[in-house]
Amino acid sequence: MLPSDNRPLAVLDRALSMELVRVTERAAVSSARLRGRGVEKDADQAAVVAMRRELNRLPISGTVVIGEGERDEAPMLYIGEKVGTGEGPKVDIALDPLEGTTICAKNLPNALCVIALTEEGGLLNAPDVYMDKIAIGPGYPEGTIDLDRSPIDNIIALAKAKGVAPSDISACIMDRPRHAKLIAEVRSTGAAIRLIGDGDVAGVIHTTDPRTTGIDIYIGIGGAPEGVLAAAALRCIGGQMQGRLILDSEEKRARARKMGIEDPQRKYAMGDMARGDVVFAATGVTDGNFLRGVHFGHDLITTHSVVMRAATRTIRYVEGQHRLFDKFDDA
Repeated sequence: MLPSDNRPLAVLDRALSMELVRVTERAAVSSARLRGRGVEKDADQAAVVAMRRELNRLPISGTVVIGEGERDEAPMLYIGEKVGTGEGPKVDIALDPLEGTTICAKNLPNALCVIALTEEGGLLNAPDVYMDKIAIGPGYPEGTIDLDRSPIDNIIALAKAKGVAPSDISACIMDRPRHAKLIAEVRSTGAAIRLIGDGDVAGVIHTTDPRTTGIDIYIGIGGAPEGVLAAAALRCIGGQMQGRLILDSEEKRARARKMGIEDPQRKYAMGDMARGDVVFAATGVTDGNFLRGVHFGHDLITTHSVVMRAATRTIRYVEGQHRLFDKFDDA
């Protein structure tokens, strides 16, 4: 989407990137107050309320295309909801106010508050169904992985591209009964597996820095909305990702058609899920190997965030120090 004189659209500028960090910071602090207390829904709702409040302060005319669910399922940040002041440029928004609700409830690593923003029409409008996914970080030849290949073939191909043995590859897979066969196949190559209970956006992002995270590849079935968010992050950092919606009932296929998806078997590349310029921001809720969580002091809250932009391939880590924390949620 370009203006008439073909200059790049100025909507996704540096100032807006930093404003998105403010949005995820507020959501992270609100949900972090409830971490470890076993109240998944309450923690998620706290993040939703805070994120929506901050989004409505931004000078944008935004539409939520990946959100908390469809309108009849979610009272706030539902798919199609308009956010922002309404006076700014038109943008599409994908968000997960609390990615890893179970992680937060148990105070386990890698719970995040996540948001991505693109020019209008830049994000796949995916229904809230499962998606089969595969992803690796940057630095590999295009086509190194392919969703249509077996897990064994993908591990071998990645090891060859990296110049190591398959036993030196580590895969991230969600710990679900549906992945029993996948796990067995990956282990048959000699590769290691890190099983995660939740948080597959973080799982995909971890592939971008295997020296730090120990993760080379993400494989498996997770939520489609999280798949779009992960693709938005990789669009900024670099890497390869493919996904295919699992539309295994007529009801799901009908929902997908309402969102403009005609081919239920389509294999989506990263650029199909997140196009054009993208800004992605995330703030840690619990400590992890990607971002530190929210830390509460006597009169100070510390947050740790990342903000990325596809157009410039810029990645900024932001440590926020927020004083007067008793007024923070209403500030």
